[in-house]
Amino acid sequence: MSIEEIYKLFKKHPKISTDSRHIEQGALFFALKGGNFNGNTYAEAALKDGAAYSVIDEIAFQKNDRFIMVEDVLSTLQELSRYHRLQLEIPIIAITGTNGKTTTKELITAVLSKKFRVSATKGNLNNHIGVPLTLLSMDSSTQFGIVEMGANHPGEIAALCNMALPDYGLITNVGKAHLEGFGSFDGVKKTKAELYNFIGKRGGKIFRNTVNPNLTEMAAETETIGYKTSSEGFGIEGEVVNSSPMLVFKAKFPKGWLYIKTHLAGGYNLENAMAAVCIGNHFGVSPLEICNALENYFPTNNRSQFITTAANRILMDAYNANPTSMEAALENFRTFDAPLKGVILGDMFELGESSHEEHQKIADKLARMNLSMILLSGTEFSRCQVASNIFTFETNQLLISYLESIKPTGYLFLVKGSRGMKLENVAERL
Repeated sequence: MSIEEIYKLFKKHPKISTDSRHIEQGALFFALKGGNFNGNTYAEAALKDGAAYSVIDEIAFQKNDRFIMVEDVLSTLQELSRYHRLQLEIPIIAITGTNGKTTTKELITAVLSKKFRVSATKGNLNNHIGVPLTLLSMDSSTQFGIVEMGANHPGEIAALCNMALPDYGLITNVGKAHLEGFGSFDGVKKTKAELYNFIGKRGGKIFRNTVNPNLTEMAAETETIGYKTSSEGFGIEGEVVNSSPMLVFKAKFPKGWLYIKTHLAGGYNLENAMAAVCIGNHFGVSPLEICNALENYFPTNNRSQFITTAANRILMDAYNANPTSMEAALENFRTFDAPLKGVILGDMFELGESSHEEHQKIADKLARMNLSMILLSGTEFSRCQVASNIFTFETNQLLISYLESIKPTGYLFLVKGSRGMKLENVAERL
């Protein structure tokens, strides 16, 4: 069946499901394959549970005309999303970067929603499956699309751009992450720059922190709408007023400075907030509406959250981690004023051959910080040479047992690690 024919079915049944456990009535079920599953085997069950059609790529599972046979289900989903995007006469912003993608996406969504009906990536569904699903969730009521894009190998951002066809692009920053897939920091930069390259060839514009030298180098001649986090560079300016613990900053609009009090923990969030300020300002959202949107945004899912328990206060930043974000989080935590300060860090994943070196750098940095308690969890941190005041644990369970034995009270804790470390389970014991 051709994409045009499948699209006609999609217009009649504009809901997509890729999980047979959660079928919406009248949806199109796409029988994707993974390392440990074959969606084709669930195609019949999906129909019984309410799907209108099942898209499959193995003839053995085709029972009747409600089973749509294609060459490859994933490619068909991606092609369908591109075809749908071509029918949408709306601007789309694509967002990528090493750190802050999801927070920045949510801030931009909050700001633009003051003026437009916005459809944006849900959570962090930013890969080769998430991006098509995001595009297919947009409909005739959507006035603005925001698509988050993640990557851990070269070429992936270009492929996602070829589906979303963005008119505008934003790279939050570039740092050391997914080195196992990118090979080096230069590999990170080249892959993220695929967004700038695509936007340039499409005749679009990018939003860029003009004081970031890496982004300036990567942008080359791509038309830029600027913002800046210091007095240098060009574009709308922002400056941290206070970040202990919540970020308060001021932004310089044409009529003067406006102070904005956020619920984001950490001065490093200034870049994320200023991206939203810049984009809102460019698209005609008033300064007061921008301020209102940012002041009423509350982070979720362990991203820069500030939590108070019966015994301690916690800066929960355990959604993900890499050397760049870990360094920034520690530098920010250094500025916090508290009689008892402790850090609980978990391993950083996907660093390849650089893993031991990068974990050791963090351990060495911790040894130089004035902290009351330093606890490190994971096999990589356990291999590090550490100072006498640093305690390492190979597993979270060992760390939890230690916390239950000492019962820390009155501390301000920073909790950060890669998503796979699941440090929220540790934080529950604080």
